[in-house]
Amino acid sequence: MKKGCTIGDGVLHASMMHAIQSEQEPGLTRHRFFLLFVFLLATLILFPYAEASHFGSYAFRVIGSFAILISVYAAKVHRSLLIVAIVLAIPALFERIVLPKVSANSFSIFNMVLTFVFDVVIVVVIFRHVFAAEQPTSETIFGALCVYLLVGFTFAGAYGMLAAFQPNAFYLDPRANLHNIPDRFDFIYYSFGTMTSLGTAGVTPVSPQARSFSILEAILGVLYLAVMIARLIGAYRPNSSR
Repeated sequence: MKKGCTIGDGVLHASMMHAIQSEQEPGLTRHRFFLLFVFLLATLILFPYAEASHFGSYAFRVIGSFAILISVYAAKVHRSLLIVAIVLAIPALFERIVLPKVSANSFSIFNMVLTFVFDVVIVVVIFRHVFAAEQPTSETIFGALCVYLLVGFTFAGAYGMLAAFQPNAFYLDPRANLHNIPDRFDFIYYSFGTMTSLGTAGVTPVSPQARSFSILEAILGVLYLAVMIARLIGAYRPNSSR
């Protein structure tokens, strides 16, 4: 009986300490994943309008740049990796602001590789934060959504690199597209269509490498949803028994 009381007191004390720490955190820190989710979603929505007008292009680049900076802030990268994350964020910012088109020159490919490494690092760090949360909150859920969106953008970057190395890796059906060479929005459209199993009419992977990446993304998308839903349900189960 005493042990039960001790355990209950310990749980209550831990909950109180967690609440106190949350209240002491600045408002921006407590909602960093929500803020990142909003910017990622805005980037996804504004992408088709990036080239429609000067204002759309400017707004897209500003929001995309803020999304990169907020991703570093939201990830709470350890000090040992902070310098690496900042260095890798520079090519990502440069690609988002200065290099709007996919090209096959060596500098562009090198920049895309560094951007891809940056995306992978941010996804892994945020995933560890979300998966390690003992008591999931609304921020945990937004963090899980951010990981899902970031994975889609990361694979879009991987498809862009693949197309830079293999110009014929993807085929665009002229009956469903207004251009013959895929651009970055085509890769984003294809990435999220593959990950969500929605399908991507008009964009077809041709090379074996493109098909292999597509299979991998489809598998990871399904596994991620299954693992995260099971993790969140399992973490909420102790609270429902009280």
